Amino acid sequence: MNDLGELADRFLKACASHKILAATAESCTGGMIISILTDIPGSSSMVDRGFVTYSNDAKVEMLGVSPVTLDAHGAVSRETALEMAVGALARSHAGIALSVTGIAGPDGGSAEKPVGLVWFGLAQQGSQPIAEQHVFENRGRDFIRRESVRTALEMALKALQI
Repeated sequence: MNDLGELADRFLKACASHKILAATAESCTGGMIISILTDIPGSSSMVDRGFVTYSNDAKVEMLGVSPVTLDAHGAVSRETALEMAVGALARSHAGIALSVTGIAGPDGGSAEKPVGLVWFGLAQQGSQPIAEQHVFENRGRDFIRRESVRTALEMALKALQI
């Protein structure tokens, strides 16, 4: 098992110990987090669902992200990451939901939102949702996406205090 697989396994064990299911809401990672989680045998008892919401329309329709939020802040923003996580939690049977939205490149960056900018959201039953921003070195699309998966899982483990 590689390092991402080990992180995913630790996260699933943490979910099991807390007796909760997990959900994901992914944009720039395109389902990589849910894929890594479901690669692990037995994950069906800890994973509820994954939302791949690459377009703004998908974020609105599947997660309930407000069009006003998208217009005011853009898809890659703290506000959108929070609404994605909250929406995934509300539209699932999960006790914890992770969201990722960012610019993996090679195109799409700007001075304000460069390639490598990724926002992460986390919503947990009974807690206020949180968001974190990371700007990854632009070492290519695959690097940014893999580091985004790693960061999301580490954020979730921290939230579950494991």
